[in-house]
Amino acid sequence: MEKLKTSIGAFLKSAGLEKGVKQNNAILIWDGVVGTTIAEKTSPEKVEHGVLTIKTENASWRQELLFKKSEIIKKLNQELGQKTIREIKFI
Repeated sequence: MEKLKTSIGAFLKSAGLEKGVKQNNAILIWDGVVGTTIAEKTSPEKVEHGVLTIKTENASWRQELLFKKSEIIKKLNQELGQKTIREIKFI
């Protein structure tokens, strides 16, 4: 199994896809990083060029999350292992 993981990792790196895969992992870990309350009020939509787009339930949540944006980016990047997410866009 480890050989397969290594082979896939090498392929992604050589094909230039490694960064894109890491970026999209931000969508998968969103709920765990922000917690249940925020996760229930938001939905990760996409990641493009290091910008994570998050759909919020309403303008109040959007405003609240703007105040926590840098903290959330820091936590996401800690989980992803590098500076993968550089910005979050709340819509």
